[in-house]
Amino acid sequence: MSRVDMLRNTSLFSSLSDDQLAALADRLRPRAFAKGMIIFHKDSPGRSLYLIEAGKVRIFILSESGQEISVRIYGCGDVFGELSMLDGLPRSAGAVAMDETRVLTLDRDDFLALLEEYPQMAPSIIAILSGRVRYTTEYAESLAFLDVYGRVAKRLLELADSYGAVSANGIEIHLRLTQSDLASLVGATRESVNKVLGTFRDQGLIALDGQRIVILDRQALRKGIMY
Repeated sequence: MSRVDMLRNTSLFSSLSDDQLAALADRLRPRAFAKGMIIFHKDSPGRSLYLIEAGKVRIFILSESGQEISVRIYGCGDVFGELSMLDGLPRSAGAVAMDETRVLTLDRDDFLALLEEYPQMAPSIIAILSGRVRYTTEYAESLAFLDVYGRVAKRLLELADSYGAVSANGIEIHLRLTQSDLASLVGATRESVNKVLGTFRDQGLIALDGQRIVILDRQALRKGIMY
């Protein structure tokens, strides 16, 4: 896929014409990150927006006790890092490559010049920021009001929506997660997540094969999310 095609399929830039997308593509700079490499830390200067060409990126924060909590996972075609680029403030979270990852970066000055030149981008920016706020609110609600069973069930269903593919048995999540990764995503300990996954497996809700998770009964799993 060409850079112009990728930009056209990205909601942030979808309002631009082909000529405008081509001009934007010339301003993008490629970068590559090895698996486990930190892309940026919380509180670091935010001078760039990132568009994922290949791979996956995990957004995380650290609690006061030092526990790492994963906020979200982004994949190919997703944009991240836009908040600091817009307001010029330090990063509100960290980002790490989950596997070999290639991104295209857009400098803040180039983006602001682009926005001034093409103000029709504003509604797309508002929509993305609104979606981020809505997601953060729902995530905070799940941490506050759901027990660990409910949080794991909710997160598995979200991952199935983003990375799931129908298989012979159910919906396979095409994202290799360790129990520590999943624990970070739901704000719990690895031991408690291990117990929850075992319970879901014994109930016939999911199937486990190493880091492979298949959702067998989506409806029953959803019933476990009770606020």
